[in-house]
Amino acid sequence: MAIHPLAGKPAEPQQLVDLTRLITAYYSEKPDPGIPAQRVAFGTSGHRGSSFDAAFNEDHILAITQAICLYRLEQKIDGPLFLAVDTHALSWPAQISALEVLAANGVEVMIADGTDYTPTPVLSHAILTYNDGRTGGLSDGIVITPSHNPPKDGGFKYNPPHGGPAEPAITDWVQKKANEFLENGLQGVKRIPYSRALHASTTHKYDYRQPYIADLGNIIDMDRIRASKLHFAADPLGGAGVHYWEPIAEHYKLDLTVVSTVVDNTFRFMTVDWDGQIRMDPSSPYAMASLVKMKDKFDISFACDTDHDRHGIVTRSQGLMQPNHYLSACIFYLFQHRAKWPAGARVGKTLVSSQMIDRIAAKINRGLYEVPVGFKWFVDGLLAGTLGFVGEESAGASFLRSNGKVWTTDKDGMIAGLLSAEMTAVMGKDPGQIYQELTSELGNPVYDRVEAKATPEEKKKLSKLSPSMVKQTEMAGEKITGILTTAPGNDAPIGGLKVTTENGWFAARPSGTEDIYKIYAESFKGTDHLKMIQEQAQSIVNAALKG
Repeated sequence: MAIHPLAGKPAEPQQLVDLTRLITAYYSEKPDPGIPAQRVAFGTSGHRGSSFDAAFNEDHILAITQAICLYRLEQKIDGPLFLAVDTHALSWPAQISALEVLAANGVEVMIADGTDYTPTPVLSHAILTYNDGRTGGLSDGIVITPSHNPPKDGGFKYNPPHGGPAEPAITDWVQKKANEFLENGLQGVKRIPYSRALHASTTHKYDYRQPYIADLGNIIDMDRIRASKLHFAADPLGGAGVHYWEPIAEHYKLDLTVVSTVVDNTFRFMTVDWDGQIRMDPSSPYAMASLVKMKDKFDISFACDTDHDRHGIVTRSQGLMQPNHYLSACIFYLFQHRAKWPAGARVGKTLVSSQMIDRIAAKINRGLYEVPVGFKWFVDGLLAGTLGFVGEESAGASFLRSNGKVWTTDKDGMIAGLLSAEMTAVMGKDPGQIYQELTSELGNPVYDRVEAKATPEEKKKLSKLSPSMVKQTEMAGEKITGILTTAPGNDAPIGGLKVTTENGWFAARPSGTEDIYKIYAESFKGTDHLKMIQEQAQSIVNAALKG
């Protein structure tokens, strides 16, 4: 993929989103349900799009929220609904629209006090905490965020009572019902004015922050961090956790520097990502260029994306760690330093995450649970405590409390960041050094992900890749050991294809949230071998697109 000339440099004025036009479009543009790109579409992380494209507008939010209300009625979910919002410009208007519908439907809603923002993992934590020990009156939640997507985007995600992302059976139901509302001109959507909704007897102010912060000591060894006098830093990247890090430092008396507390809906403080877009992706060396420059000022530093469900770890030894490298170090560390975790707790990974994880799981004698892309596949295992640590290559992870009980069932970039400080404090070496030691024993893989534009029709073709399309018996000089269209862990369709050999693999699949496709590849035999794998993968994808 071509790297934009401004990648890694501060955003220029012409790259900033026009907030007035963006929010005006949210209210003025009306989606045409006859155009696929303007319908409600739940990808791997909810409905996303821009108001400029009539893909995330008021009608979408009204329709989706009413559909969720109907789903709650059908499933007899009658506890409070926790409502979270991030710092994207479209998130606040969407919260207003959602609250108007929720209040009109008599739903008990918990919103952050004042105009504060709420990270995705904090919402999951709130749902699970409320539901703990209950058999009825269960709560659920809505997260309004497009995650690390550009400033022009909006996102809307539903978390049912298990606290994690909704599974396809739920999102398909909500999506179908929401599109019916769009097709019928929003007939059947209940709504009251925002001023009434905000002051309705069913709308409640809720302190999300304090319970989450006070509970962090039950999943992270704050005592070891404090005693080590570690000097570390957190960068919220202008996201939903912006008002959490200083209270965390104060509560646990940590030497934690918050790099910036600026909230700006244009995200003009970001350095530009690889493609010239402003994107709050903590796993991107281009988006993280500012924090990487400061790496020698701190023992360890980290950042989270806009809704704080993803992490980026910056070490003195390695700079910005690749997500797969950090996940590997976490697994190696946690399963040796959590004595109360169930003896049979396994390692969860998505099938596009590094094979290094497989080798570490074997080394520490833990089972592996490999699933399709999407954090929803880990929910049941986290709830039951059968999965100790789960992670995906896009820098999302969660793990159990120190006592082996569930913490969140959604990604939590905040505990992932704090864990890097615990690891450094306990081991006397940063996660980058830990990973390097692992590679000297288990091999040093080279990993890459290539993205390219794809139309919705092309994405549909790619989602139907099949083993029969692979005519070869060898890949990059090695015998093919597996051709997968379902995940080994749960036999769920992967929406693409994965081909493996002893020392390499590739996976091709369309994105669930953007009009692109992705080819993931890895080799334990170096960059030349990796390129051979990528070329073979590309030829298979090209054949699929032509077909």
